Amino acid sequence: MQLHSRIFIGLLIGLASGLAVNALLGGQHRAVEWLTRHLTDPIGQIFLRLLLMVVVPLVVSSLIVGVAGIGDVRKLGRIGLKAFAYCLVISGISVLIGLILANVIQPGKRMDPAIAQQMQQRYGTDASKRVDEAKATRVSDSPLMQVVKTLAPSNPFAAIAAETPNMLHLMFFAVAIGVAITLVPSEKSAALLSGIDGLYAVSVKIIDLVMQFAPVAVACLLFSNMARFGLDLLQALGWFIVTVLLGLSLHMFGVYSLAVRLMSGISPREFFRRIRTVMMTAFSTSSSNATLPTTLRVSEENLGVPREIGNFVLTLGATANQNGTALYEGVTVLFLAQLAGVDLSFGQQLMVAYLAILGSIGTAGIPSGSIPFILLVLVTINVNPALIAIILGVDRILDMCRTALNVTGDLTAATYVARSEGHRLLEEKR
Repeated sequence: MQLHSRIFIGLLIGLASGLAVNALLGGQHRAVEWLTRHLTDPIGQIFLRLLLMVVVPLVVSSLIVGVAGIGDVRKLGRIGLKAFAYCLVISGISVLIGLILANVIQPGKRMDPAIAQQMQQRYGTDASKRVDEAKATRVSDSPLMQVVKTLAPSNPFAAIAAETPNMLHLMFFAVAIGVAITLVPSEKSAALLSGIDGLYAVSVKIIDLVMQFAPVAVACLLFSNMARFGLDLLQALGWFIVTVLLGLSLHMFGVYSLAVRLMSGISPREFFRRIRTVMMTAFSTSSSNATLPTTLRVSEENLGVPREIGNFVLTLGATANQNGTALYEGVTVLFLAQLAGVDLSFGQQLMVAYLAILGSIGTAGIPSGSIPFILLVLVTINVNPALIAIILGVDRILDMCRTALNVTGDLTAATYVARSEGHRLLEEKR
């Protein structure tokens, strides 16, 4: 049985068993708490941590090999410009879809205030921690200085040493090394490039081994979420969830289908069929970074994207191209503003759209990586950031959906860039 089929079966088992346990015992039962805390959570987390363990060597080696493989600095600049322009336009469309749906459906005005108050109390402690963390990260530098510090590292090893590595800093460092390799005589850089290529191959092999454990881990991750929250939480936030999922669906099967048909020359049905494993991995892990190894392999083997282009575009896209995150951030901000009774003007909504696009570029490709940014936007528009507590219960579930959209967007960008550079796609591996 193929891996994507086994992952899907694990997903169904985790979903059904979690809902069944929640219906029988309730999410707060001691047995549910013990089972999730001592069994399913550790199993799911070991899978995620093993994937994330390899992300740093994989990102650095794949970017260096990809940039060096392109070989021409001018060609690299052209590919980078195409990828950036494509991601910017698609992200703008995703935010626009989210804001239109939030204004039409108005999920914040459909929620019972009493239920909102109960949920705020239930998740208030976690929300307070998030607000404090967001405030601690605010800086007083000028906008240009913030851009400089966000992109360029003063110490790349410090970016690696953090619990959550700074992927933008690592990517900047890796691109710099890759560019330098292209400018150095090949006889001097061959040994270094060969070693880095070997590191890339070893990282991919580790990922292949870890992914064999994916069906069991997916079942445990889904079980934990469903057993704790069940259908009650989903019903309470029904209109918010419907708005987000409708926006993600329109973007996934509407915008992406048009993009791969018109810009990549691929049948949308064939495209989605070939990336099933990537979508399921992204859905189950809620992490673009953890899914990156699978994305790189599938883009080359199933879609025919050349390795040097795939390594460059997809590695950058895992952090800088997050359409689903941008859409989710826009909908969430408007939802909480409506709930608080704050009517945002057209100009304020344009500012939210701008901030959502900008924030999605720097959002960490990890579970719930968009929460700190949403808090900062709420403060900017004078909405109580503590309201974030209302959506924390379903954030992980929606995070799974938007991560699947994010990595699919990365693949559409890679196929577009590859075709624009004259490469044939959907070639069967021989």
